[in-house]
Amino acid sequence: MRNSASALLANAFWKGCALPAFAIFYAGFAGAAHAQFAICNQTIDAINVSVAKETSGTFGTEGWWTIGANRCVDVIKEELTGRYVYVYATDVFGQPILTGDYEGHDMCIGTRRFSIQGTDSCWQRGYQSARFRLVDTKEMSRWTFFLKDPEAN
Repeated sequence: MRNSASALLANAFWKGCALPAFAIFYAGFAGAAHAQFAICNQTIDAINVSVAKETSGTFGTEGWWTIGANRCVDVIKEELTGRYVYVYATDVFGQPILTGDYEGHDMCIGTRRFSIQGTDSCWQRGYQSARFRLVDTKEMSRWTFFLKDPEAN
């Protein structure tokens, strides 16, 4: 009699508490988003970052993400479909710390949080123009870009 009561209690525990708790725990991992394009700030200061990518033949820019020193942020959540992502970064005072080289790609940015389609006529549309750095993701579906001190980039 005692064994059957213990078995009933154990069975009730697993059905009533442990299994639902495990299911919730597992669902948290199963549905977790994976970073598809992350930027890690390896500088000693906080930075503001904007990214651009081509979607359906049109370039779009998004920003701003503020990334603390020695922190990473997922800036593109969906799987990468193009080979190139473009990055522009400023310090907390708005001064550029990561820009494109002489062959950089000029695209539109906003002064506050923004999502802009197209790269033409930035000023006429009320935006600023900034030269983005090309990041070659080698056609990988996930990529992490490490932003180092300006001299090292």
